[in-house]
Amino acid sequence: MESDASAGSPSLAVTGSTGWLGGLVARELADRGVAQRLLVRDVSRAPELSGSVAARCSYRDADAARAALEGVETLFMVSAAENEDRLAEHRAFVDAAAAAGVRHVVYVSFFGAAPDATFTLARDHAATEEHLRASGMAWTFLRDNLYLEFMDHMVGEDGVVRGPAGDGRAAVVSHDDIARVAVTVLVDPVSHAGATYDLTGPEALTFTEMAAVISEVTGRDVRFHDETVEEAYASRAVYGAPDWQVDAWVSTYTAVAAGELDGVSRDVERLTGRRPTSLREYLEAQRPSS
Repeated sequence: MESDASAGSPSLAVTGSTGWLGGLVARELADRGVAQRLLVRDVSRAPELSGSVAARCSYRDADAARAALEGVETLFMVSAAENEDRLAEHRAFVDAAAAAGVRHVVYVSFFGAAPDATFTLARDHAATEEHLRASGMAWTFLRDNLYLEFMDHMVGEDGVVRGPAGDGRAAVVSHDDIARVAVTVLVDPVSHAGATYDLTGPEALTFTEMAAVISEVTGRDVRFHDETVEEAYASRAVYGAPDWQVDAWVSTYTAVAAGELDGVSRDVERLTGRRPTSLREYLEAQRPSS
């Protein structure tokens, strides 16, 4: 891997390669022999991948972003780390991409993104989508449901998943399935210009059902406790997190209760030719072989 964006100058740029989803996308692109520019805050942390070039880039630093994006035609944009100013960072990065001459942005958004979404961070995604639509660049939106890999991490030490989700359902989806869709789009972006894809797993489950699946597959005694909204805020107060973060945590569950993460899409299978992984299949694959 080179460490200078000018070396080879790939016209495809990937953000988030030091993270889970972006890392999967970057590795699959490399496996396919696709040259790519890895946009990272710290070049020394960029993954070592064949045909890749690392360039220093930060959503917060418009000048660095524009320099890193010079010569890029297609950009894979994962959302910035959750913080109070994330939307401002997104808008600045989109502006830098447009100024650098990027033609097409593939953006990782969220299922049901809307200005009035119950999940607070889905509102930020909706605003980012709107900014991309107005940017003059072509765009494709990948609206992911909740990540199924996080489900068992929502279980407390006492084996209880707590949140005000009621009997609402979420069509949880795996990082692997999202990454495969992203790569499909990135290798042929023109065919997906102006498209919004809902990326879900093969079924929509309640938290009670998800807890039962985790119990059955892992052997742990896991159950779901449907908190009131007041209980949810109180139980999370011990973490000392800022208000916006607690609002995001709680509204993840209230969005499920409101039915905003329900609904199974066939976009993953249609775009990749593979049925998406279910929560049970994922957990079973994680079990140590006997």
